[in-house]
Amino acid sequence: MSPRVLLLLPTSTYRTHDFMQAASRVGARVVVASEEASTMERLAGDSLLTLDFLDAAGSAAKVAAFHERYPLSAIVSVDEETTVVASTLSRELGLAHNPPEAAIRARLKHEMRRALDAAGVSGPAHLVLETAEDPRRAASRVRYPAVVKPTFLSGSRGVHRVNDEQEFVDAFAWLRRFLARPEIFERGGEHAGLLLVEDYVPGEEVALEGLLSDGDLEVLAIFDKPDPLEGPYFEETIYVTPSRLVSPRQDEIIATASRAAAALGLRHGPIHVELRLPPDEPPSVIEIAGRSIGGLCSRTLRFGLGISLEELILRHALGHDLSKLHREAEAAGVMMIPIPKAGTLEAVTGLDDARSLEAIEDVTITATLGAELVPLPGGASYLGFIFARAATPVEVERALRSAHEKLELVISGSG
Repeated sequence: MSPRVLLLLPTSTYRTHDFMQAASRVGARVVVASEEASTMERLAGDSLLTLDFLDAAGSAAKVAAFHERYPLSAIVSVDEETTVVASTLSRELGLAHNPPEAAIRARLKHEMRRALDAAGVSGPAHLVLETAEDPRRAASRVRYPAVVKPTFLSGSRGVHRVNDEQEFVDAFAWLRRFLARPEIFERGGEHAGLLLVEDYVPGEEVALEGLLSDGDLEVLAIFDKPDPLEGPYFEETIYVTPSRLVSPRQDEIIATASRAAAALGLRHGPIHVELRLPPDEPPSVIEIAGRSIGGLCSRTLRFGLGISLEELILRHALGHDLSKLHREAEAAGVMMIPIPKAGTLEAVTGLDDARSLEAIEDVTITATLGAELVPLPGGASYLGFIFARAATPVEVERALRSAHEKLELVISGSG
């Protein structure tokens, strides 16, 4: 009988189609769990569930009852906001999982930083502040330049670089208002009253994608980020793999990522690690997440005979042998198309010209016409994604930039 997999799919995720397609290739029966009730749940009792992703205990009870009727072989979190509940559910059912406390440390930036410091893993010095504090008094405790960020959001949302006390006070005031928004406060709970302040780490930034099996790290890819991420906000754009860094530096990155995962207690499943490379110093861990790369960026990675990252994750969750599956040799990359300003998206032109360029695999616009666009630091999404493949990373990066130049956005008004 085909294995049954519970996919935790927030309504906001980009990745539903890719995971559903991967499950079909694996031959798994899918149960979709979302936080919004579906009128079809009663009619499709063995394939749909509604779960409160912020209530791990309540969700565990509901999934345990479901498991008695429809046994599950694996539970897979597809995005940041479901990692903690996925680990709790898996523990309750005796399935392979990260310890929930490790998932929490990876989910909450101040807890992550505390665990990394305790294990001696290189990273920026930091302070944890309460939003109720007097920002001018707090500013005197900060070493500049610094980075101020919420403790529970991802995708650089709310993150500011500040270079002096006045910039810190301004960012603090912005974040205090932002974190008090009902939809943000509900998501963060008590953590919406905290801010993490870190030393700014200069240097190139890279990302490592990996899979953990009983604590052992299998590196899937190291991505270069060729655009400088220097602030005042940290909007990521281009990821390219394989990395052009020399092998000793890549070895340092891998060793640091492995130590970081162990420090948090992560042992099973995908991890995504962001690191800075200060000149002549060890790699510095900026963040480590107990999930795979976000958005549609996973489409840059293929393994074996065209196996996607989502299929690899599902195979891993089901205990398949992955020893012969390696990333394809061709260079690949993605550009997360930035939102240049707030306003209403009226049109996107130049798509055909961009798609026709050599090495461009696809250009996908995920924002809908008429949508209100919100750039960083307040925004939570990109305009879309550009994908390229070529013989070398240099060709991939060049193609991504050329395709982006072909696009013209019509954005009216201001948000």
